[in-house]
Amino acid sequence: MTDEDSEKHYRSGLPGFLGVIDTFISKVEAVILALGVLLMATNTIANVIGRFILGESIFFTGEINRILIIMITFAGIGYAARHGRHIRMSAIYDALPVGGRRALMIVISLFTSLVMFFLLYFSVLYIIDLHDKGRILPALGFPIYLIYVWAPLGFLITGIQYLLTAIKNMTSHDVYLSTSVLDGYKDTETEV
Repeated sequence: MTDEDSEKHYRSGLPGFLGVIDTFISKVEAVILALGVLLMATNTIANVIGRFILGESIFFTGEINRILIIMITFAGIGYAARHGRHIRMSAIYDALPVGGRRALMIVISLFTSLVMFFLLYFSVLYIIDLHDKGRILPALGFPIYLIYVWAPLGFLITGIQYLLTAIKNMTSHDVYLSTSVLDGYKDTETEV
């Protein structure tokens, strides 16, 4: 199974109810990301057509794209964590035996999960502050706090994903970067 196949048909490596939660969150992320990218492309293309063919831009295009960028960014951090696509600095980690790497991955995953929940808390406080100020988007007239709801949602999903990764590593003999991505490097050399 290639990376593309595994991304199309995600299967959680967790047993029981945790696997159901993991799979459900992966489907929600996929829909949010796909819908966000398609809507942004459609919005931008419509604005270009309006500007060059009709001679007038769509006045709210910038605000729509701003909303979609925020949505894609915060849905994308959970997606990156789920597929083990996050940046790692692994010099010490790679030098450890399997048991040491698994223990370190558990610590890293739990710490990252705590950081995500910490950021979730502060993003909720930020949204409450924006709500209290009553600011709105100039063109669309939406309350500005609504576009930032994606931030705590993204932090929540990412925090859950890292917590599930820690649980996967606690219950497995192998080392996992996420609930379904086994630690290791692919051999990128081709045979001549």
